[in-house]
Amino acid sequence: MKRKFLEDMGLTKEQVDSIMAENGNDIEAAKGDLEQVKTELEQTKTQLQEANTTIDGFKDYDQVKKQVEKYKTKYEQSKAEYETKIADMQFGTSLEAAITAAGGRNAKAVKALLDVEALKVSKDQTADIKAAIEACQKDNSYLFGANEPINNPVGPTNGPAIGITKEQFKTMGYKERLELKQSNPEKYAEMKGDN
Repeated sequence: MKRKFLEDMGLTKEQVDSIMAENGNDIEAAKGDLEQVKTELEQTKTQLQEANTTIDGFKDYDQVKKQVEKYKTKYEQSKAEYETKIADMQFGTSLEAAITAAGGRNAKAVKALLDVEALKVSKDQTADIKAAIEACQKDNSYLFGANEPINNPVGPTNGPAIGITKEQFKTMGYKERLELKQSNPEKYAEMKGDN
C-alpha cells in the first residue's frame, strides 16, 4: 500500500500515518509467520536428507524398502501439514484485509460471526468473503465504520454562529452579540446590517 494512494483519497496525514503503521504491523506479522514456516520446511528437508543418507547405508533391500516407505510417508505428511499452514496463513491475511477494507473495527469480532471454515473451502474465496462480510455488515453494523455525517464532515462549521437567524440576533443580549462579533465578525456584520 502506497502513501500517495491514501493521500489521493483525501485522507489527512495523521490518518495516512495511522493506516501505514497498522499495515506495516500486519506485514511484519505475516513475514514472521512465513519465516517460521520456512524454517520448519528447511528442518523437514534436512530430515529427508538424513533419511536418504540412512537409506544409502542399508544393504538389505527389504529393510531399505521399508525404511524408504516410512520416510516417504513422514515427508509427505510434513509437506501436507506445511502446505496447509501456508494456505491457512494466506487465507487469514486475505480475510483480514477484506474486513479492514470494509471498515471493520475489530477483525477478531467480525471473524467470530463468519463461517470461516466454509469460506476456506469455497471455490471463489474473494467473492464469497466479500458477500459474507457484507451480510455481517448489514446485521452487525456496529462492528464497522459508520457513514453518518458526524463521522464524515464535509466542511468547517465556523462555530455556532452559522445557524443564527435574524430573529435570534434581534433577541440576543449585549454579551452574546459581543461573543458573535469576536468569533465571527462577518456574520455579525451581516446580521447587524439587517437590524
